[in-house]
Amino acid sequence: MSATQVIGEGTGKIVFGTDGWRGIIADDFTFPNVRKVTRAIAKYLSTAYDQSRPVLVAYDTRFLAEEFAIAAAHVLASLGWTVKIVERDCPTPVIAYAAKYLNSAGALMFTASHNPAPYCGIKYIPDYAGPATPAITDTIVANIDRSTDEVPTGVPSNLISRFDPKPDYLKFIYTILDCDRIRSAKLKVKYDALYSTSRGYLDTVLEYCGCEAESFHTYRDVLFGGGMPEPKGDQLIELVAAVKSDQADIGLATDGDSDRFGIVDEQGTVLTPNIVLLLLARHLVVNKGKKGAIVRTVATTHLLDNLAARYGLKIYETAVGFKYIGELMRQTEVLIGGEESGGLSIIGHIPEKDGILADMLVAEVIAYEGKPLSQIVAEVVEEAGGALFNHRLDLHLSNPHKAAVISHFKTNPPRAIAGIPVKEIGLKDGVKLYLEGGSWVLLRPSGTEPLMRVYMETNSEAQQVAIAQEMQAIIKTLE
Repeated sequence: MSATQVIGEGTGKIVFGTDGWRGIIADDFTFPNVRKVTRAIAKYLSTAYDQSRPVLVAYDTRFLAEEFAIAAAHVLASLGWTVKIVERDCPTPVIAYAAKYLNSAGALMFTASHNPAPYCGIKYIPDYAGPATPAITDTIVANIDRSTDEVPTGVPSNLISRFDPKPDYLKFIYTILDCDRIRSAKLKVKYDALYSTSRGYLDTVLEYCGCEAESFHTYRDVLFGGGMPEPKGDQLIELVAAVKSDQADIGLATDGDSDRFGIVDEQGTVLTPNIVLLLLARHLVVNKGKKGAIVRTVATTHLLDNLAARYGLKIYETAVGFKYIGELMRQTEVLIGGEESGGLSIIGHIPEKDGILADMLVAEVIAYEGKPLSQIVAEVVEEAGGALFNHRLDLHLSNPHKAAVISHFKTNPPRAIAGIPVKEIGLKDGVKLYLEGGSWVLLRPSGTEPLMRVYMETNSEAQQVAIAQEMQAIIKTLE
């Protein structure tokens, strides 16, 4: 939630973003709206699945999340669906895995991911274990206006049961990781659960893999300790301090629903998702002998392109949103797919972001390389052609101003930015300016907020400052 947003000023309109519908609890995210959205999802389910297949329902650690999940279960059961609800709050990748391997009609996940405490959300995960495609979410949204928010009556309780998805997920994760290699490295690990759903999961994996682990914030706090369940920057101060003071090999964290990762090296540096993607792509090829394409979003580092070229791998660029990466993972052999916002998956895994697996894979890198993480990162960046500099501007613009900016850059793009020639224009998601020498700029308007995001990757910090200043100046003239 932005500093200027006032709780109680919601639009009341149910809008699905890149990953489901999110809203402020008791404002627009209410029990009537949850019932309405659940009926819209059920209407889609009736066209795609037979009712012999159960619908799974899961939730994260947020205030009322379990109660919202139960309300949804009652709606589904009243419509004749068999419903299985998780025993306790659950990571998104875990319920996604269960959706596939329990031969379900998909899962409803109540989460607002890394958003602040006042938010909750709901997303539908189809039986292929990845994010719903736009075709599916568009159908669900179209059903909402024709759905009611009534409390269901005569709910058949025999159709609702509880289940524990943890054992099957962990058994699967242990087949992907080289647990013996990690065990032999005897790593010292600090883990900050950030009050998230990964508690009881990531710490269990660390113990199984023989790590000397210390865990923090491994209990439910619906206020997330007064912060946000987002594994970066200000939220990881305690983790950084613990890694440095105890000379740990690595620090690990996840976001609220455990689909995003957070990594701290032995020097206390929080690694960017771009660097983690690069690190793991090389690890999978060089250390584990895997092959396949690398998939990244338009906003993610081109260091991955350099690495792909070095090892003769295909590179795919998608629109922002893991649903596009997941779709490619279901269509072709993908070595690793990920995005700069902190989500990834790999070959042999489900087509959904998994912060638990991502964290353990970085621990696995250290076990294979036998070097400090900071040194491995430096070597991998050098191998990919040297450091690139990433920056993002979040500009608060009115919707008409946003539209004018996008229209201008589409129809009258500049020939150069900060003196660097523009060699190509991409319109996959927003407007992306590919510059000579490998730098790029992406303008991407938010679909749900009066916000224009301007991403950039440059060859030097000086270039970054010059490009940022020029972009802001051009955007201001279009007001």
